[in-house]
Amino acid sequence: MFYYVEGTVALLKQGLAVIDCGGVGYACHASQNTIGKLKIGARARLLTYLNVREDIFELYGFIDEEEQSCFEMMIGVSGVGPKAALSILSVAPPDRLALSIITGDEKMLMQAPGIGKKIAQRIVLELRDKMSKEQLETASSVSPVAMAAASGGVNHTQEAVAALMVLGYSQTEALQAMEGMDAAQMEAEEIIRQCLKKLVKQ
Repeated sequence: MFYYVEGTVALLKQGLAVIDCGGVGYACHASQNTIGKLKIGARARLLTYLNVREDIFELYGFIDEEEQSCFEMMIGVSGVGPKAALSILSVAPPDRLALSIITGDEKMLMQAPGIGKKIAQRIVLELRDKMSKEQLETASSVSPVAMAAASGGVNHTQEAVAALMVLGYSQTEALQAMEGMDAAQMEAEEIIRQCLKKLVKQ
């Protein structure tokens, strides 16, 4: 029904952004990630999702397609409603959420209010493969430092290989992408960034 709303930000508060579109204020439930990027009095465009239940119509707003996509994937998981999905996105923006799901980091998901261990496990189980596939082409948006830390590698090269494998690439692909680099003299963050540039183009 609504693809996006665009107008002046009239009000911001916990979990809610009101966008004035031609004199009509659209109340959009939003994550803190989205709200943190808005400013009262400034113009903004939010992608939207309309949730209809019984006689209640709720509009949810997202700062970009990545956040909207993560939201829609999560509400497809049994037991995860729109507000629970927003709660998760408030503590884990799309890049961090993708990494948490791919690596099975249930504790990160459980930091969101109302998300218990069973729901966190279900999200990881149902979305891990899907998230891996959908995030590969935008993998450069995931913090290389966070990926390296999650991998627990011993040296920078090993950290980079482990991080790339977390994103779904094989060890062979990772090592081939490093060919021509002076990896021994580079930080893991830079190795990962350079490898992703090559791998995404393939």
